[in-house]
Amino acid sequence: MLSYREHLTKTAGKLKNRNNLLMKLARSTWGGGTNILRSSALALCYSAAEYCAPVWSHSAHTSRVNVQLNSTMRLIRSTPQPWLPVLSNIEPPALRRKAATDKLVEKIVKHDSWPIQPDILSPPLLRLTSRKLLSLDLQPVDIRVDRGITGSRLRWSILTQCVTPQSGNQGFDLPRQQWSLLNRFRTEQGHCSACRRKW
Repeated sequence: MLSYREHLTKTAGKLKNRNNLLMKLARSTWGGGTNILRSSALALCYSAAEYCAPVWSHSAHTSRVNVQLNSTMRLIRSTPQPWLPVLSNIEPPALRRKAATDKLVEKIVKHDSWPIQPDILSPPLLRLTSRKLLSLDLQPVDIRVDRGITGSRLRWSILTQCVTPQSGNQGFDLPRQQWSLLNRFRTEQGHCSACRRKW
């Protein structure tokens, strides 16, 4: 059926095991620094999650992988979901998959001898409307600049005043306890009287 359900279920299970390994490095007051956790997350989890992503990125089951990647980002910094990509300084999964697809499409367009090129530049008519494997958006996206996806609930532009694509978050190199305190102020999720009244 080319829905990639089984593949994405197995990938989500693999990511869950790797998140358990990563959890050993992260604690609320001690453990690896934010840069160490981010590098470990990219090497352990994102490398497995994005394997062959341009092929299955249009599947209806990508949310299984996204849930585990949100858990990975939450290990770097525990915070509400819309803030996760910004405070962990990792692009949202959908943007990363789109950038990987754009890179592959650019490579295909440059090679006239590849048999897949006509299918990418002038895709055949869809016989089944639910199959969107070749319905690619050929407008490239730069994940270092474009911080959101049109129509997506997850907008990465929430904190553009706190983070720039080149420098990362301010205070990213602080010890974990100070980093957590700083981000409680940024996200207005700290244990203060104003938040308690709001809760």
